[in-house]
Amino acid sequence: MAEAPDTPVGPRLAPSVETVQARLADIWRRIEAAGGSRETVTVVGVTKTFGVDYVRSAVSAGLIDLGENYAQELVAKDEQAAAIGVRPRWHFIGGLQRNKVKLLAGRVSLWQTVDRPVLLDEIAKRSPGSRVLIQVNTTGEEQKSGCHPADTSTMVEHGRRIGLDVEGLMTVGPTGGADPRPSFDELRALGAACGVRELSMGMSADFALAVEAGATIVRIGSAIFGPRDPVR
Repeated sequence: MAEAPDTPVGPRLAPSVETVQARLADIWRRIEAAGGSRETVTVVGVTKTFGVDYVRSAVSAGLIDLGENYAQELVAKDEQAAAIGVRPRWHFIGGLQRNKVKLLAGRVSLWQTVDRPVLLDEIAKRSPGSRVLIQVNTTGEEQKSGCHPADTSTMVEHGRRIGLDVEGLMTVGPTGGADPRPSFDELRALGAACGVRELSMGMSADFALAVEAGATIVRIGSAIFGPRDPVR
């Protein structure tokens, strides 16, 4: 018996517009079951490591807010998307370096991971009046980015003093499957104390819990676009 030919391995195909719409419909059902709505919650589709075809499928399905983790990848994808007539609203959701702010200025709609005064200063210099979120480390994990919770109000006040639109706070839940609710509850309390309106928390595995805790922005990748290749 002849051996079966190997299945060719090639680039992963982007989901169809219909598939993205169906997945989004399920996500919205879960958000609404958790107490959120389309008026109170923004879904950000995380396109990290996915090609521009994924961006096109997302925007065609009505998902305009997209998040990227790497500066060069966001710039390249923004240029590729513009070339095919697609204009998403980009959120920067990865670790931000001061020397990348100039590269991203003019492309980012919402800077979600601002965790040091020097980043606030650089954004104010390169992109005055920008919308930003202060990233807070609410889990206490040393490997995570984010300012210390005790420094949150100082960061908010500094950003506003230099002319930035500090809309809210952002956090990343704990690693290793630990209960994320304490970290979400802490961000909600910090947000209330600072008088901000936006709370970005929750990803594919825990966004419903985040919405229950008061999230107004959730960052969802695999639940919309499927699993990523283990590249990074």
